[in-house]
Amino acid sequence: MTADRIQRRFERKHVDLVVDEVEADGTFSGYASVFGAVDLGKDVVEPGAFARSLQKRKVGGIRMLYQHDPAQPIGVWTEIREDRRGLFVRGRLTPGVWRAQEVLALLRSGALDGLSIGFRAARTRRDPASGIRRIVEADLWEISVVTFPMQPAARVETVKARRPKTAATDESGAHQLTRAIRHAISIINPKGRSL
Repeated sequence: MTADRIQRRFERKHVDLVVDEVEADGTFSGYASVFGAVDLGKDVVEPGAFARSLQKRKVGGIRMLYQHDPAQPIGVWTEIREDRRGLFVRGRLTPGVWRAQEVLALLRSGALDGLSIGFRAARTRRDPASGIRRIVEADLWEISVVTFPMQPAARVETVKARRPKTAATDESGAHQLTRAIRHAISIINPKGRSL
């Protein structure tokens, strides 16, 4: 099976990664998915959706990529677990990898702050009234650092706030960000296919 055909079988969901300070060794953490939150693609990930996949693949079997590109691994995940909020991840960018060094600089400057899961929806339910798809089980393959997140409300808990959280907590700011991301996605993906 070609890499292109494999890529088409998987879906991706993005969330924001707000980083106060990336550690000197390139370690960072955040939530790759937030349970119960309707994303811009009208999907909701249910608690426990990743349990089987994590048990099967373990942390070493989930790849850290840049922009979902299988030719651009940039580091390793050192911790992936579900908690009450969502899918918590901690990873380390690999020193000596050109793209990882670039991502590290972009994360530190705040120019790049998204996380996205690459998965296959194993079990879903759709609400016919709202059109919302509930992802009950997701076969997780990779988690990428990305430019555009699909779940704008998901945030990393930080000790020192590098920037104020008003955009994340202010309702009008969140709606403006959501509209801007939807518009950007419609330009990039006018037919509404999964990115």
